[in-house]
Amino acid sequence: MIEILQSLRLTLLNIGYAKLDSSWNFDNVISPFTRMYYITKGSAKVYHNNQTFILKPGFMYIVPSYAYARYSCEEYHEQYYISFLEEVNNGVSIYSLKDFIYEIEATPHMLTYFERLTELNNKREIQNSDPKTYDNKPTLLDFIKQNESLNTKDFLETQGLLTVLFSKFITNYKLQNEQKVHNFGMQKTLNYINHNLHLPITVEELATFCNYSPDYFSKQFKQIYNIGPNKFIQEKRIERSQLLLLTTNDSLKEIAEKVGLDNISYFSRLFKKHTGKTPAFFRKEQVHI
Repeated sequence: MIEILQSLRLTLLNIGYAKLDSSWNFDNVISPFTRMYYITKGSAKVYHNNQTFILKPGFMYIVPSYAYARYSCEEYHEQYYISFLEEVNNGVSIYSLKDFIYEIEATPHMLTYFERLTELNNKREIQNSDPKTYDNKPTLLDFIKQNESLNTKDFLETQGLLTVLFSKFITNYKLQNEQKVHNFGMQKTLNYINHNLHLPITVEELATFCNYSPDYFSKQFKQIYNIGPNKFIQEKRIERSQLLLLTTNDSLKEIAEKVGLDNISYFSRLFKKHTGKTPAFFRKEQVHI
């Protein structure tokens, strides 16, 4: 598993310090990036992964990429915030390999890291706290491009500090599952799925990577990832289509084909089932030009 973690890539998008009031209320937020917070004053709430988190001063929080989330603040709070893309091995999310806790009590030097990261990247703050104003194609691409403006020293320091902060949320709860991934080729299976979402993918062909029968493979897959392989593939197709809708000008037909859903009508129904919105409405809502 160490070789997998060595491939972890974190791409900083935005960072800053915000003073927020009751206008910080947003429903059904889903983003292709991770959000991280350090709360300094006041209180607010974040709902994701079927949990409610009361944001408290001196604590750090993350909201994983592609998590459906809701935010609310009754009065006032202040926070350092960081948004970043994360992936390991050919685009596989680390959230599928490791267990995370989403709230931790920060140590004093964690605040120093947030302050230093903000200093190193002092022109990457969000101008408007409404996700619709920054969680969109042009702003996302602009934030990614800004990494190129950092000199080598500041880029490496940014990567190091961001990695340290992110590591604090990772638990060891999946050690047994990680061993199964290593022994039985499940990581290779995940990579295959990621590379071939544009093609029909069957449980039978995935089972061959692990030298299992389809039934036994499905059982092992569900035991490790808490989801059946077909449903997992379906969710990954929708996640990929959301990213393509957000970051490309591809037509709906082209996007459907790129995620292995050639029937646009079926693609639209499946997308709406998972997100509550049609692909066209999702793009119109997200792309702020």
